[in-house]
Amino acid sequence: MRNVVGELELDELLANRDAAAQRIKEIIEHATGQWGIKVEAVELKDIVLPENMQRVIAQQAEAEREKRSVIIKASGEVIAAENIAKAAGILAQSPGALHLRTLSTINDLSSDQSNTVIFAVPLEVLRAFERLGK
Repeated sequence: MRNVVGELELDELLANRDAAAQRIKEIIEHATGQWGIKVEAVELKDIVLPENMQRVIAQQAEAEREKRSVIIKASGEVIAAENIAKAAGILAQSPGALHLRTLSTINDLSSDQSNTVIFAVPLEVLRAFERLGK
């Protein structure tokens, strides 16, 4: 039994208990067939793991979940980057679109009284206003 169970990963063993039991049955029948013993059934009902093995399996499962999490986050970042690139292309095609988007963002921020908005204005714009004033 230990040989058959030891060859399998824990999740494989839990998913395919019937197949593992069938292999054990075949091994027992082969070993006891010459004595006239017929094995009717073998069932794996309970699997006891040492505590240190349980910790190792838990760490492996945690690492697997973390791996999936990183992959999902990276996939989301790729989709977000593609959408931002599309939006940038659309904004670049319309002359006033970027300015309207900026004003829309400022409007969204101003709805919450706790926000402080610092709006950076390029020096060239300020100099242009100075020239207009003269």
